[in-house]
Amino acid sequence: MTEPVIATVRNAAKAVVLHDGRVLLQRARWDGQDCYFLPGGGQHPGEALGATVRREVHEETGLDVTPERLLWLREYIGAHHGGAPEDHRVEAIFLCRPENVPDQLGGQDEDDAQTGLEWVELEKVPGLNLLPQTLRGPIADLAHGAPPTRYLGDIA
Repeated sequence: MTEPVIATVRNAAKAVVLHDGRVLLQRARWDGQDCYFLPGGGQHPGEALGATVRREVHEETGLDVTPERLLWLREYIGAHHGGAPEDHRVEAIFLCRPENVPDQLGGQDEDDAQTGLEWVELEKVPGLNLLPQTLRGPIADLAHGAPPTRYLGDIA
């Protein structure tokens, strides 16, 4: 008899850091491809999501940020996308403002897949291999103002 899969839900906070019409993205090499991700990462027990996004962005980019508001809530359920059945993530994606000089980048605790950091003009985001790809349009649309907060659903 097969053992039942015990899924654990991992909460995370991601940042859309905007400055002068550009968004800060992590360049990465992941699953055999060059791509981009939003900075951010896993929530620690007892840590508020706003504190998570501040800590993770600082660790990965060296920037101190202020989370201004929640933009989107995203889930990823691995079993629905060909991934591991126990992989279930919930990501709170915050609009953030940099507090310090945004051109001085470099964190002390970069992700293993991270290959660099880049400020990208919002209108160029739809043409990038940004993962998850569903975020490309909503991020580019921020050039026209912040949309209402919304639940994006289970997206890969």
